[in-house]
Amino acid sequence: MTLMVDDLDRIEHLSTLIAEWSASFLKQVDQQSVAATNHPRPLDEPLAADGLGAEETFAEFKKHLAPGLSGSVGPRYLGFVTGGVTPAAMLGDWLTAAIDQNVMVAGDSISTAVELQVIEWLRSLFELDAAYEGVLTSGATTSNLLGMLTARQFAGEIQDIDIASEGIGKAEIEIFSACPHASIRKVIGFSGMGRNAITEVPCLPGSEEMDVAALEQLLTHSQAPGKIVIASAGTVTGTDFDDLTQTTLLCKAHNAWLHVDAAFGLFSRLVPKYKSLTNGINGADSITCDGHKWLNVPYDCGIFLTKHPTLLQRTCSVSAPYLAVSDELPSLMDRGIENSRRFRALPIWMSLKAYGRQGYRDLVSRNCEQASLLADWISKSSSYELLTPCKLNVVVFRPSESKSDVQQKLTEINQTGLVYLTPGNWFGTPCIRAAFSNWRTEKADVDIVCSVL
Repeated sequence: MTLMVDDLDRIEHLSTLIAEWSASFLKQVDQQSVAATNHPRPLDEPLAADGLGAEETFAEFKKHLAPGLSGSVGPRYLGFVTGGVTPAAMLGDWLTAAIDQNVMVAGDSISTAVELQVIEWLRSLFELDAAYEGVLTSGATTSNLLGMLTARQFAGEIQDIDIASEGIGKAEIEIFSACPHASIRKVIGFSGMGRNAITEVPCLPGSEEMDVAALEQLLTHSQAPGKIVIASAGTVTGTDFDDLTQTTLLCKAHNAWLHVDAAFGLFSRLVPKYKSLTNGINGADSITCDGHKWLNVPYDCGIFLTKHPTLLQRTCSVSAPYLAVSDELPSLMDRGIENSRRFRALPIWMSLKAYGRQGYRDLVSRNCEQASLLADWISKSSSYELLTPCKLNVVVFRPSESKSDVQQKLTEINQTGLVYLTPGNWFGTPCIRAAFSNWRTEKADVDIVCSVL
């Protein structure tokens, strides 16, 4: 306890040390290696009986851990779909740790009201119907899990089965999807419906977009009373968007739940040029989005929205005497996986308040322009082949030499330390992906990436 008390007494000094190091890291991150190319391994060190105190421990961090960090917060980390962190969001996250609110039940702080405000702001930002309510999660995987659990409850109640209370039992549920993200397959397994419950819908030729005519045939011939359709708004490789207008009509006609995985594609609605990609999304029963992608707030932050909050509540709610806190606001633990949960809303509140709708519209627009610039360069290059047109913010390509080892080429690119890209597969062809979703990326960074290639 003495070390903890001493550290609290010196908290201003210690906070200054951390703040100064963090500011230096952020300002210099674009001059450092984008990825830790030496593949750092866990430290072989036993836990000591006596602690060092915060200041000496921070010195150990700088010596042993900091050299193994990636530059994922920087402008040329183009792997996966990884956003950076806006200054306001970072400060909000510091505050989140300092005040350490547990957003489990309302009644003892303003934190629940802030999260509800943030959900309303996000609904407005994406121009979604007022009927959508939701909760902040740890990421798109958890949001997709909530989508599947709520859809499962819907499909069960059609069959007079309360699955949350009685178990999945004799419920008959069929799931339809054309190009589900890996997290979808993962959470369907968690849900008890089983990954084999997915009926694969064919895609349109040369695309990851669902063939709606094929979906109609499959729904028509399905014998399962419970039906769930999972659509994509921005697939992970080709950035393809399913026709949500037609899919919505089919789901209504066949009494099927429509879940839209829009982890980063939902942000296309911010830019008029791309908004039509998600036409019909307001017909979805549930939507997944990620905050730590294009919203550029710190990990971990996902967004789950549904038009059926009562079903969500029945899926997630449990009761216990110590949780019976009287308040007019909902208990957010009854809308999500966790009971105890951090104040994820504060970094979003800070960032949306600081930069507004226009700030995010500019961010998304710039990233899409940067992706187009890279795609144009690749399409004119004799060394690389663009595998599919750039539709939004992801560029998919490969070395043009037919015998070239894509993984070896990717390793060589990343070993330069100037950019970090990740692999993919486009209809059986190994490929390289560059995903633009960081607020700090500029045209000069695209020029550097082209130079490296």
